[in-house]
Amino acid sequence: MDTNSQFATNVYYDRTFDCDAAKILPGEYYYTPKDMLIVTVLGSCVSACIRDRVKGLGGMNHFMLPDGGDPNNPVSASMRYGTYAMEVLINDLLKAGARREHLEAKVFGGGAVLRGFSAMNVGERNAAFVMQFLKTERIPVLAEDLNDIYPRKVYFFPRTGKVLVKKLMQTHNDTLAKRELDYASRLKVAPVGGDIDLF
Repeated sequence: MDTNSQFATNVYYDRTFDCDAAKILPGEYYYTPKDMLIVTVLGSCVSACIRDRVKGLGGMNHFMLPDGGDPNNPVSASMRYGTYAMEVLINDLLKAGARREHLEAKVFGGGAVLRGFSAMNVGERNAAFVMQFLKTERIPVLAEDLNDIYPRKVYFFPRTGKVLVKKLMQTHNDTLAKRELDYASRLKVAPVGGDIDLF
């Protein structure tokens, strides 16, 4: 199993919104044709909510670019990882019946929320990457809430395309920071999925 992007398995019933919901963590993604909710909490990571506006089929990813690498170099390991995280979601949507010309996106995250990460502007790099990727792929971005200093809780309803974003003014525990730092440290050692070894 690839350690870089995993299909989320945490599906539960959300009483607030009276529907099934999938919670995604760093390095995970989820897509569905069902009328349900996808939710995540973002710090410096970014999420792209992508859907087929005609079919109501959509999904969300949650990723960050690994440390190092030139953000302007599309073949650096860091950029390859971000590209992979985006392509896994888009390819799964297309396999499930979405049409490329009907895809639209909303993007969130990239906050400067992790102490020690601010020097390398990891949130800004993530935000710039996701916007450039979608521009290159000609997938229109209908809404964005990027950068700033706040963590965000994002609720995405793929069937309708509706997104609710709650800015978390302060987190009373450091679960989010620990999760993202753990994810970042795993990225440094994990090879980028999709690489081909030639013999």
